[in-house]
Amino acid sequence: MAERALIHGRYQLLELIGRGGMGEVWRARDEALDRRVAVKCLKPLGGRQDEEPFLRVLRERFRREARVAASLQHRGVTVVHDFGESEGVLYLVMELLEGRNLSELLTERAGPLPVEVIVDVADQVAAALAHTHGQGIIHRDLKPANIMRLTDGTVKICDFGIARIAQDIGLTSKLTSAGMAMGTPHYMSPEQIAGAGVDHRSDLYSLGCVLYEIATGAPPFDLGDPWAVLIGHRDTPPTPPRHHRPELPVELERFILRLLAKDPADRPEDAAAIAHRLVVGRTADTAVPAPARPQPERMPAWTRGMRPGSRASGSWSLRLPPPDRSAGLTGQWTGLAPTALLGHTGERRGPAPEYLAVLESRHRAGLSLGRLGRWEDSHDVHRAVAAERARALGDEHPDTLASRYETAYALFRLGRYDEALAGHSAVAAARALALGPDHPDTLDARFEIGVVLGRLGRPGEAVPVFHEVIEARTRTLGPAHADTLRARHALGISFGRLDRWEEALAEARVVRDLRADTLGADHLDTLVSGREIAVALGWLGRWDEALAEYRGVRRARERVLGPGHPDALASRHDEAHCLEQLGRAGEAVELYRQVAAPGDRGPAGV
Repeated sequence: MAERALIHGRYQLLELIGRGGMGEVWRARDEALDRRVAVKCLKPLGGRQDEEPFLRVLRERFRREARVAASLQHRGVTVVHDFGESEGVLYLVMELLEGRNLSELLTERAGPLPVEVIVDVADQVAAALAHTHGQGIIHRDLKPANIMRLTDGTVKICDFGIARIAQDIGLTSKLTSAGMAMGTPHYMSPEQIAGAGVDHRSDLYSLGCVLYEIATGAPPFDLGDPWAVLIGHRDTPPTPPRHHRPELPVELERFILRLLAKDPADRPEDAAAIAHRLVVGRTADTAVPAPARPQPERMPAWTRGMRPGSRASGSWSLRLPPPDRSAGLTGQWTGLAPTALLGHTGERRGPAPEYLAVLESRHRAGLSLGRLGRWEDSHDVHRAVAAERARALGDEHPDTLASRYETAYALFRLGRYDEALAGHSAVAAARALALGPDHPDTLDARFEIGVVLGRLGRPGEAVPVFHEVIEARTRTLGPAHADTLRARHALGISFGRLDRWEEALAEARVVRDLRADTLGADHLDTLVSGREIAVALGWLGRWDEALAEYRGVRRARERVLGPGHPDALASRHDEAHCLEQLGRAGEAVELYRQVAAPGDRGPAGV
């Protein structure tokens, strides 16, 4: 696919970064959100492209598989932002990953990976598979090329659902023949080869093949004849990895061989727990005594190369005196003796105002980095400032908790959801004790807990959190306050994720009506709620009502934002999809054409 105009008026293709049998991967820019993304384009092949019934089935299957991929919210799974079709090309919009896949790492090293990397990959991939398998989702084509190790060490699985999409599109492997289950032969489970039904244990076998290869430098059955590879998986016990590499830990070899059991019932039931024990055991084996002095917080990248410079000549310094351990506490927020200063009469005082001003300035710098989308740097700044504020003011000081809140939020934006959940939970608990359970800052942290739970695929746990936040904000701010409605909007989203669409619809209607009363019918937040109403109606099969809502949102966005705005174009796409569901294909095609060529609005009143 050549570089061209925006896909659906939103995604600008910038650079081709990968090409394979299933299509191309492009580095792209999401014009609506001003962020870099990856766009995977899947082009149907073969003589069936012109068969309309086949294409209809293909599109529906693609939508279904893409929705499944988009529903996966785990730091070990590549995030799918969007999907659709443009000029006969099906596309997925995903987070842009910076790093290399395991196949590239093996090629680069020309041999196996270090043991600590193998154990870390096993831990992270097994944890991601446990999450997806818990939702009834199987990968079916796990292999080194589908596992990315990012520059920060995070490991992510790519292409969930893509194997089945490719099979429907008509792509074939040179090692595949009629009647053979789709997959990559070097990593296929015996039950896949037999064409039998597969479950999550097939992914575990493939993980064993991947770990075997990165541990020894070659797959378990590295034979020239593809049929010999398949027969090896089916009938031949694998050579123990330590035969090829004696320094491998015995526990790692035992884990890999259990994953490679021919009978799915013999594979480990809790691979994630076993893999994590490998990490813990290796950490314990290599542990060294803790240093006597606490280590400083890791500083952000932009501080590297900075030198101390000459000593300040003013009346104050950031150097703090040693602690006076004979003195007691004299104020609510002077809990750490190392930060307390002595006045000229010897009385106990808090930290120097100038020092706190420097910390406040660094806090604001962290916020600015976040607004620029530099979330890694933002996280490092907030983490360092939180440590400084804890030493200077105490663990429960509002400023310390504010820095820890922003640290957790940056972790969320980096996709490190488990860490973000732990951070927000700790801040919410501390703020409830220090400020009260109904304090706005406490409720902000509670709200973020609900949001993170949703991203982790735990909407059932998010629902009671949002209920509590809504009740407290209604008491303190009123039912129509923007923060109250924001929590109700999030509650409706959670109901949708739980397939509780009647409740999602009711919540969206309440929020839309209150926002219309307070903000106006054409306010952008009101229109977002209008779209949520249409989405819920569609899932309930009430497409005529959904069409009216989608059309109203589209017309309002065109009035407020202009017909070429990405949100207005997205609304045309929504309306066209709704028309398709109603069997009005001609009208849908016209709207899709307008999305592809946003300069043409079509006839007046459309």
